[in-house]
Amino acid sequence: MEETKGISDPENGSSSYGGKPPNPLSFSSSSSSSSSAAAALYRQTFDGDRYMAPPKSLVRHPSLVKTKVSDLSVENEFALDKSEFVPSMRSGAWSDIGSRSTMEDAYLCLDNLMDSYGLKDSEDGPTAFYGVFDGHGGKHAAEFACHHIPRYIVEDQEFSSEINKVISSAFLQTDSAFSEACALDGTLSSGTTALAAILFGRSLVVANAGDCRAVLSRQGKAIEMSKDHKPMSCKERRRIEASGGYIYDGYLNGQLNVARALGDFHMEGMKKKKDGTNGGPLIADPELMTTKLTEEDEFLIMGCDGVWDVFMSQNAVDFARRRLQEHNDPVMCSKELVEEALKRKSGDNVTAVVVCLQPQPPPNLVAPRLRVQRSFSAEGLKDLQSYLDDLGC
Repeated sequence: MEETKGISDPENGSSSYGGKPPNPLSFSSSSSSSSSAAAALYRQTFDGDRYMAPPKSLVRHPSLVKTKVSDLSVENEFALDKSEFVPSMRSGAWSDIGSRSTMEDAYLCLDNLMDSYGLKDSEDGPTAFYGVFDGHGGKHAAEFACHHIPRYIVEDQEFSSEINKVISSAFLQTDSAFSEACALDGTLSSGTTALAAILFGRSLVVANAGDCRAVLSRQGKAIEMSKDHKPMSCKERRRIEASGGYIYDGYLNGQLNVARALGDFHMEGMKKKKDGTNGGPLIADPELMTTKLTEEDEFLIMGCDGVWDVFMSQNAVDFARRRLQEHNDPVMCSKELVEEALKRKSGDNVTAVVVCLQPQPPPNLVAPRLRVQRSFSAEGLKDLQSYLDDLGC
């Protein structure tokens, strides 16, 4: 079995992020760097050891500038009551090339997001970031999204007050930046689905664009924290057809088996209409789901479609729960999930991230004893009374 590394970790299966990401080079909007130099800098991101930011300053994506706060804002929702439950995060990840000839998945586990970027911890509680990125047509889009989505999030001034809006902006900003990188270097052309989970105090926000999936275990019950964006789903089909796209044999425009993704600018008619304007059927907008964590929440599973092709959500929770009860190790658990998916003949790259929310393993679930009510018939009561009378009671 060939094992592959998550691009952010020193080795596959590391349980936490060992070091801080290198400080990205800042580029002002007035930078005089030429296009060819910018392309060279981006290429060095993956060919060298240093991580460099795209030649673009951080600006809120235009599509979100005028978004009403009432639509996306979660202001004051994330203020932490010190007496409330606070999750204790431990994470692990594992990735395998599977039956494919190339590895196009990437993942990221940051148990302390702020510290990883050299920023001051939030007063509202612990902050963590976890991501799974399933590339197609190459690895570059997945690696680009893995590097840049968390950076755009932490550097947004409204991070702590309007987290939903910030996460959506980070996805779209990353998509735009990758479009510019591909315009400078066509060999980077590719696409990726993206699944990101942010833990902010006791609040969990999951953003998804594509067919990766996040599932929360709540006292052993699987709570799906994302929806698969397949072209055949009713909601996505209506949106695709309204934007001028079509579905052929389950594929978007007959080419792609997901309805949302970052990248794929090289595919004709996907993100631009025939007249060249934006607004094609493939979008990078994430769908967000939010929940408040409680003592009942045990762990979170994030995986690419290589996991969910062979696991139902509840089946994955049951499997992971048994393993965590045995060893309470998220790295081993993620590895066992991946290995089990391969045993079940998953035909894709397989990547899993497991985030434990409690220091102790999941408890054994004890089914409540049902009270059995019994009743006597009139004839039975008469016979019992006769028997007691004979005993002289």
